Amino acid sequence: MDRTEIIHLTVSWITITLAFSMDSIFLGINKFIQDFAILLLVLGAGFIFHELGHRTVARLFGLHAFYRAWVPGLILALAMALLTAGKFIFAAPGAVYIGGRPITRRENGLISLAGPGVNIILGILFMGLAVVSPAKILTIIGIYGAWVNFFLAAFNLIPFPPLDGYKVMGWNPAIWLISIAIPSVLLFGLF
Repeated sequence: MDRTEIIHLTVSWITITLAFSMDSIFLGINKFIQDFAILLLVLGAGFIFHELGHRTVARLFGLHAFYRAWVPGLILALAMALLTAGKFIFAAPGAVYIGGRPITRRENGLISLAGPGVNIILGILFMGLAVVSPAKILTIIGIYGAWVNFFLAAFNLIPFPPLDGYKVMGWNPAIWLISIAIPSVLLFGLF
């Protein structure tokens, strides 16, 4: 991973963490710091590994792939967090850009499924942490982590462009249905 990609991932990660922890700033600085720290961990894991999932599968297909932040999307996330006191945020922090040769519908579907697939796995791991941890803070981290990752997976699998679900459904509707059902059911089960 080159320096530019690391910078773009880091700026995106910190910006969306700030946006998603904005609502707690109104509950006091201590609550904001706690929520920011937890979200930095769980949202960071979900966001970074989601993008690296896309990148890794694309590279397995022999494609050139790298992450780039989308500055207007980062500004929009912060603006929405400020305007709605953190109650409604749409984050479009950036994307993995893929090139090198034309890709098949199957390759595009698998590359697109990789990000939400990583979120589902992380969500299950965080859910396990919440269930087995004797420490309250680890239970809280586990619950936040499960929620964030199942939400990221389900949201990204909505079948509208440019979301991952559009490409997965275009490749294989049955796999799309199974892939969106898993995080949706787990998310519903959590809350």
